[in-house]
Amino acid sequence: MNDGYPDFAQGNLAFPPNTEAFLRTLDFEKGQGLLPAVIQHVQSGAVLMVGYMNEEALRLTIDKSMVHFFSRSKERIWKKGETSGNTMALHALRADCDGDCLLLQVMPSGVVCHTGQETCWGPASAGTLSRLEYRLVQRIAAADTDQSYTARLVAAGLPRMAQKVGEEGVECALAAVVGTPEALAGEAADLLYHLMLLLLQRGMSLKDVLTVLDQRAVKP
Repeated sequence: MNDGYPDFAQGNLAFPPNTEAFLRTLDFEKGQGLLPAVIQHVQSGAVLMVGYMNEEALRLTIDKSMVHFFSRSKERIWKKGETSGNTMALHALRADCDGDCLLLQVMPSGVVCHTGQETCWGPASAGTLSRLEYRLVQRIAAADTDQSYTARLVAAGLPRMAQKVGEEGVECALAAVVGTPEALAGEAADLLYHLMLLLLQRGMSLKDVLTVLDQRAVKP
């Protein structure tokens, strides 16, 4: 639960104790029974598409944990991926301050757009660190130790991954003292990569670190 709105935690879908109360906060009348729904990738942060939901589509989305829309052209409910198989699993759901627009964070099972693109605007445009984290998750899932350094490092285990973070931290510090700016940038990139991989191995993400930084920023 978050500010009165339902919040579905990644990997552990926790439904709101009172879905009906949440629905009553929404203004379906403003859009003649429909709410625009902005769809965002839960890991990369990329905006994937925009669809529309009526109350029935929203209820199905919550009940099934899979995204459903209302098709304005076909005038019916449709499950995203019902023909292509490229479904969207719901991870988080929020309404905006006016209750007339939804934000859904999802995990897509394939490309999003009917054109074959990963978003309806073409290639995803997320931040560099978010894109890196998304690639790391994909390489971990692939577990191709013959091709992927990431997968080999994960297979080596947490102690080895932690050791690499320590090694890269020392190299970064040395580059700061005696290296060129280019060397420092390279070592810092290596450190960030290994640190993010270590976080993922512990079931965490970059978002957990950013949350701590945000909390510290508001302290006097």
